[in-house]
Amino acid sequence: MPRIELINVSKRWGKFVGVDHLNMVIEDHEFITLLGPSGCGKTTTLRMIAGLETPTEGKIIIGDTVVFDSEEGINLSPAKRDIGFLFQNYALWPHMTVYKNISFGLENLKWNKKQIDERVHEVMKLLKIEQFKDRYPAELSGGQQQRVAIARTLAPKPKVLFMDEPLSNLDAKLRGEMRTELKRLHSDTDSTFVYVTHDQLEAMSLATRICLIETGVLQQYDPPLTVYNRPANLFVADFVGNPTMNFINSKLELIDNHTARIDINGIKTIYKTKEEIVLSENNADKNIVIGIRPEFLPISKKGKIKGLAYSTLPAGMETTVKINLNNTIISSVVFGSIDYKVDEEINFDIVGDGIILFDGVTKNNICLGSIEVEK
Repeated sequence: MPRIELINVSKRWGKFVGVDHLNMVIEDHEFITLLGPSGCGKTTTLRMIAGLETPTEGKIIIGDTVVFDSEEGINLSPAKRDIGFLFQNYALWPHMTVYKNISFGLENLKWNKKQIDERVHEVMKLLKIEQFKDRYPAELSGGQQQRVAIARTLAPKPKVLFMDEPLSNLDAKLRGEMRTELKRLHSDTDSTFVYVTHDQLEAMSLATRICLIETGVLQQYDPPLTVYNRPANLFVADFVGNPTMNFINSKLELIDNHTARIDINGIKTIYKTKEEIVLSENNADKNIVIGIRPEFLPISKKGKIKGLAYSTLPAGMETTVKINLNNTIISSVVFGSIDYKVDEEINFDIVGDGIILFDGVTKNNICLGSIEVEK
C-alpha cells in the first residue's frame, strides 16, 4: 500500500488562499482525518490528493509515483491514481439493484464475470449487506445506502480510500454505529483511509492521526490523544474537546524556569512544570492564557476554590456544570447525574499535570504542568 506525501501544496483562486503551503505525510495503512471548521481547506486538500482539484503549486506523491508536480507539469488523472472516493451524498444509481451498483464499476474496468461476482459477494459480506443484494436504493435506509456506497468504492480494491463527510446525512444513532463499522473496516482491509470531517468526535474516535486545518494552514498533525492533551495552540485547544477547554487570561510571575505564580480570577496559585517556561520575545508583559480541561475541575465539598453554580446540564452518564468564578464562567464535568440550584455555592479543585499555559501574544502552547492554590 502506498505512502502519500504533500510537499508545499497550495491552492489559490485569485487572492483567496484555500490551502497554504501544506506539507504532510500519510503513511501506509493510516486512518487520517482532515479536521477543521467549514471553509478551512480540508475538502480542497482531499480533492487535490485525489486529482479532482488541481493545486496551484506544489508536489504530490502516491507510493513511488509523482501524481502532481507544478514545476514538472505532471498531473495524473484520478483514474490513474488508484484511489476510491466516497462522497457526502451516496450517488447510488436509483434504477440499479445493490448488486448492480457494486458491480457496475468493475464491469467498466473489464473484470470478467466470475471475478466480479466473487468480489461483489466479498464486499457485501464485509459490509453485512448480502441480504439487500436484490433491493433498489429507495428500498434501503440511510445507513444501508451508506454501506452500499462504501462497498462499491471498495470493490475495485483501491490503495487509498477518500471519504468526504460520509456520515453527515445520517442521524446521531446511525452515525455512531457507522463510526464503529468504519473503524472495523479499516482494520479488516489493507487500505489507507483519508477522511474529511468537521466533527471532532469523529476525528478523535476514528483517526490514527488528525490533521487540523484553519484557513488553509496546518495547525497540528498528531495522534488524537496528543491533539487533545497537548494542543499546539489556542485554536486547536478550543476546537477539540466537548465541553471545550476553559481559557483564563492572566499574567505570569516567574519564580524560576519551572515555577511561576499565577492569579486565576483572584485565586493565588503556584504553577509547576517539568518543562522550561519560555515566553515569546515580544511578550514583555508576560501575558498568558491558562487552559484547563473541564475534567480537571472536580467538584467536592472539600474543594479549595469556591464558585457559584451558573447552570447545570445533566446528560445521564455525565453532567456539565457551569461555574461562575468571580464573574468568569468555567465548565466542570462530573460523572453521573447531579443538579445544583442557580447561584448555589460550589467547591472545586484544579487537579492533574495537564494544565496548559499558552503565550498571550503568539497563542502557542508553552508547557504543561500542575496548579496548587497558595495557602
